Amino acid sequence: MLSLQCRRHLKGGLSMTRIVYGLAALGVTIAVIGVGTVLTRPSPATPSMAVNWVAPAAAAGPATVAPEATRALNGMGAYLRTLKAFEVHAVMSREQVMLDGQKVQFDGTADLLVDRPNRLRLEQKSDRADRRFFYDGKSFTLFAPRTSYYATVAAPPTIGQLADTLEARFAIQLPLVDLFRWGTPEGIDGNLTSANYIGPANIDGVTCEQYAFRQAGLDWQIWIQSGDYKLPRKVVITTTTDEARPQYSAVYTWNLAPAFDDEAFTFVPTKDAHKIILADAAQAAKAGTK
Repeated sequence: MLSLQCRRHLKGGLSMTRIVYGLAALGVTIAVIGVGTVLTRPSPATPSMAVNWVAPAAAAGPATVAPEATRALNGMGAYLRTLKAFEVHAVMSREQVMLDGQKVQFDGTADLLVDRPNRLRLEQKSDRADRRFFYDGKSFTLFAPRTSYYATVAAPPTIGQLADTLEARFAIQLPLVDLFRWGTPEGIDGNLTSANYIGPANIDGVTCEQYAFRQAGLDWQIWIQSGDYKLPRKVVITTTTDEARPQYSAVYTWNLAPAFDDEAFTFVPTKDAHKIILADAAQAAKAGTK
């Protein structure tokens, strides 16, 4: 499923990376974790991008769902599921709409190291945030290097279960979580109204095939590497429920033979690190209504 960071609608699939992750769930203020604020206007309810990866029904009217486009998504998802260990560098850009309607852009990077089924390390950096995620199959730690605050919780035995637990219990969405859900049963909801093959393209010197999709509230494009290594190389998502049409984009660089040891996935706090409690999202929401 493809979705835009809307917690009440999200259930699997591709979800846009947040600039601010579960501040209330962390139990700390924006100042504590070092994230700036922007006065943005209220957005319409963020729609869910649910892609039927197998057999989407054609929408009424002129929109078409090209079989080659959905086959490409299925092929990409199937290939991603064969990868046991990999490393991904993502360069991301996201537009936010200010109260006066002007769009502002925020850029950042994410570096993900994965050893399936149960180990993960992720570093996310931008001008507004710096976070590290550690998962060793037993515990999960979220660390903010700029302030030296961290929180650790017991974790389930797989990356997929970890992502679900973080979203459901703590309202935290793992950056690049889509790479674990693309093409999985969680992504089959059938909301796709248009799917088309655009043509060949070049992303950072890599030959790709470009596809364009549409569903309620969202237009999105994906560039899939040509040949045997069917890797997503770029994604662009446009929110159509906002008249300003803000966009999110990410370009991925892959390493399918990463070098690492066990220590790569284990968080060791520094002497000046401060442990905090990762608050339950439901409890935090109740506290906020009092």
